[in-house]
Amino acid sequence: MSEKKSGETSAADAGNHPGIQVSRRNFLQMVGITGAASGLGLPFVGQAAAALALAHAGGVDADGLVSIKLKVNGKAQELKVDPRTTLLDALRDHLQLTGTKKGCDHGQCGACTVHVNGRRVNSCLSLAAMHEGDEVTTLEGLGQPGQLHPMQQAFLEHDGYQCGYCTSGQIMSAVALMKEPCGPANADVKEAMSGNICRCGAYSNIVAAIQQVRKI
Repeated sequence: MSEKKSGETSAADAGNHPGIQVSRRNFLQMVGITGAASGLGLPFVGQAAAALALAHAGGVDADGLVSIKLKVNGKAQELKVDPRTTLLDALRDHLQLTGTKKGCDHGQCGACTVHVNGRRVNSCLSLAAMHEGDEVTTLEGLGQPGQLHPMQQAFLEHDGYQCGYCTSGQIMSAVALMKEPCGPANADVKEAMSGNICRCGAYSNIVAAIQQVRKI
């Protein structure tokens, strides 16, 4: 039986995850990222996923950064970020995709909504290190001037915005809603969009825009 090196534990000791060797340093790093996840209000499973993501990524480098690979708007990206960096901050500060807005930063307003593997998420509540290998779509990935996504066009036609700050998240949620179970009535749409807040109160126009696209 081989002897363990000082400060190293086996995969079995690390929670029966074959192939993951966790050193004392990496263990402390995982504790740190799990603490960050807890601070963001993520559930225990999310915290564990964050810690395992860091382990799979090989820990952090000498500068305290973790490397992650993901696909954003169809383009492969490799980032080096602080383990505590949220997906929102990675998109805005590292990739300059500022269409995704930082609103409450607590997952309550929906302004930061993006799609991860086709599903809508609040990017302010998700650590970037948890998204190794994932496909992320932001507002910039839906359409461009002259070739707008039908939902973007509908928001323009129905004035589904006022100050515009929540509009990015509203549109991303609305597009995701198209693939989710949702009844035909306006009330059904309002319920499905309840996680996105518009402080200007343009809700009736937002619902009208969504219903227009649902009929196409």
